[in-house]
Amino acid sequence: MPPFTGFPNARFSRWRKAGSDRDKIHSLNQRIFETSLDLILVVDSRGNYLRISPSSVSIIGYRPEEMIGQSGIRFILPDDLAMARSEMRLMREGRQLRNFTCRYRHQNGQAVTLAWTGQWSEPDRQYFFIGRDITSQIEAEQQAHDIQQLEAVNQLTGGLAHDFNNLLAVIMGSLELLDPYVRQDFEAAEHLLDALNAASRGAEITVQLLAFARRQPPNSQAVNINACIAEVLESQREKHGSRVTIDVQPAQNLWRAIADASQVKAAVDGLCQNAADAVTDDGIILIETANKSLGSDDLRGNPDATAGDYVMLAVRDNGKGMTPQELERVFEPFFTTRQEGPSAGLGLSIIRSLLKQQRGHIEIESEPGRGTEVRLYLPRAKAHVSMQDEEPKRQPANRKARSNNAESRILVVEDDDDVRRIVMAQLATLGYRCDSSSNAEAALEILNKDRSFDLLFSDVLLPGGMSGVELANAARKLQPDLKILLTSGFVGTAGVGEASADPFVNFLAKPYRRADLSAAITAIMSED
Repeated sequence: MPPFTGFPNARFSRWRKAGSDRDKIHSLNQRIFETSLDLILVVDSRGNYLRISPSSVSIIGYRPEEMIGQSGIRFILPDDLAMARSEMRLMREGRQLRNFTCRYRHQNGQAVTLAWTGQWSEPDRQYFFIGRDITSQIEAEQQAHDIQQLEAVNQLTGGLAHDFNNLLAVIMGSLELLDPYVRQDFEAAEHLLDALNAASRGAEITVQLLAFARRQPPNSQAVNINACIAEVLESQREKHGSRVTIDVQPAQNLWRAIADASQVKAAVDGLCQNAADAVTDDGIILIETANKSLGSDDLRGNPDATAGDYVMLAVRDNGKGMTPQELERVFEPFFTTRQEGPSAGLGLSIIRSLLKQQRGHIEIESEPGRGTEVRLYLPRAKAHVSMQDEEPKRQPANRKARSNNAESRILVVEDDDDVRRIVMAQLATLGYRCDSSSNAEAALEILNKDRSFDLLFSDVLLPGGMSGVELANAARKLQPDLKILLTSGFVGTAGVGEASADPFVNFLAKPYRRADLSAAITAIMSED
């Protein structure tokens, strides 16, 4: 019988096929290891790196050979070490797949957040990890959170400012109505003036709050920044006396800047106050201006900025400076580095918001023990004229005018009882005959029955679903020659932008002085 020769050949064929599959699997694993976009680590039982994928270069800046043989302690952020050790212990005890997040330090010093999947292999006595770089995702989520938080602050700020403006309207109106009764008493008149000035400063603060909340557009003009600084300088020097030296280096032939002069002065005042708080006795504050033409290379790392011509305003001090951690939070609302005393309020966050509205930007440099420098960049104005005057407002035609207040009738529409009562009293002292309503529907009923009113003076925010803008439109259908004056605690109210562009609609922002109210009505009544 011939020898059996097929079996050995069959056995060899099966062994060769199995070896070929193993080679293919090994080759595939190697290709995955070498081309992976994620970071693959093989770590021994003591936490030392045995193998590292080439993707380490693009993810954390180190070549594999720079890490192999090293402990993870060298590369993992100290704050995350305890958590990483705990995860490795749980893997080893349970021999199960674990998912966790751990931050590594990039070779350039930046933190890299990695989402890890890891498992312990008892036969190999090794850990196997795959880490995906989610740093950009985390930053995007944080940015979205910051935007939501800022929007919430904006909503709160706008609402508070609106309500505060109504309160100020009552306070200022009541004080002015008291003027005839205290005019003969010098001391009482002085107290009354002090109260009015304080209320006016409160009104300026609400303007800043509304601008921060982006509910009130800035009064953009071609502004002389050096002149704004000069107006603030005297009061700052008086406030801080000889304790602080304030020097100014104004640039010659400084360009005009597109800005709101009142906001620039408020910013300089706030920055000087911050600097004065940061310095000790014999401290120095330097205010400097300059013309700057910035290109894209000058603006790297500042996503808020665009290339162009700017007027720079810098405030520098030799105070205590800020730590990197404080610098990261410097634009947070209500953040302050003051150890004692009141908070800085919205501070630099409001300045940055105002600059953004003017298409400007802000830069800050600070170091502990070496002081702080804040640089504001405002766009260069095209001409030395008011930006608002570039397109003159179209004037309405064929409108009747009355110069005698007693002959003029005004319908006041205001839902706040206290504000309505004060406005009616102010108009009475100015000689106007007035009626009033607390909502738009009732006002339309009055206008439908009586067409003899010359002016509709209405708040924009009204109860009942119809706004002051809608009331104005409906009223003009009833009486086409009726003149309109709208008012509101903030001009970001829906419809005010469209209404203010209408030549037949005028706007007066709350809170206002009686003289402002009188001037607005007189101007409207004198229109042809």
